[in-house]
Amino acid sequence: MKPNKTVLLVVNPISGDEDKAELIEAVSDFAASKNIDLEVYETTGDDDDQNILELQKKVNAERVLVAGGDGTIKMVAEALHDSDIIIGILPAGSANGLAVDLDLPDDMQENIRIAMENDAMEMDMVCINGKKSLHLSDIGLNAELVKNYENSSIRGKLGYALQAITTLAERNGPFLAKISANDETIETEARMIVIANSQKYGTGVVINPDGKMNDGNFEIVILKNLDIVVFTKILAGNIPVESGDVKIISTQNAFIETNRPVSFQVDGEYCEEVSKLDISILKNQMKVALP
Repeated sequence: MKPNKTVLLVVNPISGDEDKAELIEAVSDFAASKNIDLEVYETTGDDDDQNILELQKKVNAERVLVAGGDGTIKMVAEALHDSDIIIGILPAGSANGLAVDLDLPDDMQENIRIAMENDAMEMDMVCINGKKSLHLSDIGLNAELVKNYENSSIRGKLGYALQAITTLAERNGPFLAKISANDETIETEARMIVIANSQKYGTGVVINPDGKMNDGNFEIVILKNLDIVVFTKILAGNIPVESGDVKIISTQNAFIETNRPVSFQVDGEYCEEVSKLDISILKNQMKVALP
């Protein structure tokens, strides 16, 4: 019987420190049960974007499934930017923030079904200093935490919790930021500024309660104070917007300048220290399958 469609599976074999053999087998079994022709590509770190584009031109897949973290999803989305293709996410990385924000289930079989069959949403991205962000990037305390976590030997939630304690204990004083957005400029002290295209960090913590990934805007979340009390409230999912410690600006373009270089991370990956951020929304950048 002739296959009714082709699906491309892109696997990052080293993401999340997990063996992907079981996942690949499960996707292959599902595809076979639905008479779907499956093409599998495993990333190597060398010219993956170009190789994926060439493979897609050859097989003309209707969907691409991505088994990896946010970095792999972003790479595939950029490689296939000009293709009208739906991306199905199989969270298998150390940073799965987008999967958390989309409320994808923990069950592997259910995720495969969603990725293969469900309807899709057209999703925005955010451009920050030329880097594309899928969901949440920031400067300040959390970026410092990401840097410390990347340099530590303990992984998972325990490693993250240990680095959170260390980062809070060793934190520098607040920085000054000048933020230009919506034809206004404000100056403020801050411990952390989030550039948010969505609501939650990969840990499930809600930082931007009204964020939507498809509304043509991003939010700037300014955390002026991050003492233990405020930090605990945020970890508990109760971001104290009304307290004066947090200010949220919704916009399509912004420019942020700080009085000193501050740590900067994009989607859970540490980048560098920066003192200027040029930010703009990128509308309808990818189609992603939803639960």
